[in-house]
Amino acid sequence: MLSTEYKSPQTIVDNLHSAVVVIGEHLQIVCINPAAEMLFHISNNRAIGKNIRELVIDEHEFFDRLERSIISNHPYTVYESQLWVHNQKTIDVDYSVSPIEYMNEGKFLLLEFIRTKAQNKHSHEDSILSQYEASKSLLRGLAHEIKNPLGGIRGAAQLLERELTDEKNKEFTQVIINEADRLKNLLDRMVGPKDIPTKSETNIHKILEHVRKLAVAENDQVTIGADYDPSIPELYADESMIIQVILNITRNAVRAITSDDDGSSDGKIVYRTRAQRNCTIGHQTHALVAKIEIEDNGSGVPEELQEKIFMPMITGHAEGTGLGLSIAQSLVQQHNGLIEFTSRPDKTIFTILLPININIGADT
Repeated sequence: MLSTEYKSPQTIVDNLHSAVVVIGEHLQIVCINPAAEMLFHISNNRAIGKNIRELVIDEHEFFDRLERSIISNHPYTVYESQLWVHNQKTIDVDYSVSPIEYMNEGKFLLLEFIRTKAQNKHSHEDSILSQYEASKSLLRGLAHEIKNPLGGIRGAAQLLERELTDEKNKEFTQVIINEADRLKNLLDRMVGPKDIPTKSETNIHKILEHVRKLAVAENDQVTIGADYDPSIPELYADESMIIQVILNITRNAVRAITSDDDGSSDGKIVYRTRAQRNCTIGHQTHALVAKIEIEDNGSGVPEELQEKIFMPMITGHAEGTGLGLSIAQSLVQQHNGLIEFTSRPDKTIFTILLPININIGADT
């Protein structure tokens, strides 16, 4: 082990942003830096002296490479590797291994890990945002082109109605007028909300409990559990908009667990909240973010819809309009947030990320 008088290696690795693990020639851990503590969910004090095999589990190729590097004294880098670690989870990383000798203490390997999942996450977020903006721009132009002749049709129907003396015939003009109004409202909803958020201090758990009561009132067969983090501060948000977001996603979850109902009552939704620090949304890093998850054990989002689920008029339900998630994404974006999801049969999680403005009163 490195002598306690030599402080510089630990000081150097402690200040690196990437996760660093230093191991000896027998693969025993000499030290890890704070970034590695977070990556492997273990403290430096607990890690020291352990064999690397206790941190990374059953990765024989990984261990073989380490041993060859010690013998050959050659560095190497591995890209896009997935490692199974001691807390029963996998991590997606690029990692580099560098042999070093230090002050006659012997041979060591410096392992540097860089998570690739974060890069993929940013790419996925960019894809969601750009896709949504492109569809919104297209819809704005389409809505404008449709509204003009639609207004003409409605106006002509009104003029025709004034000339008619038979009340029975007026029923037909009313059908035209009502359908024109319905189509205009549909176009307005497709384009998205125009309201500017009216923000104030808002408790996210109060909103979730409000929506939970609404959802259960609409369908008394639905069970909604709660797993809340009470440490989350007040949001600075438009309460009515966030209620609409939660309600839209919850209604989708309810449809997912009741669409294939066979009379059993094992369908369940769970609301989960966590505070997340130093979270990047798009290309902006926020010191603190409220992470709201809505999980259901329904049939899941069909694979062919997953890439375009937030686009207007996209739905996997015959009775759906395909506007609920599109509107929810728009409302969350007005709060500088984002909605993303993961889905497979029996487990779909929609995650809402909302920045928490610690300096309440300053609009985000």
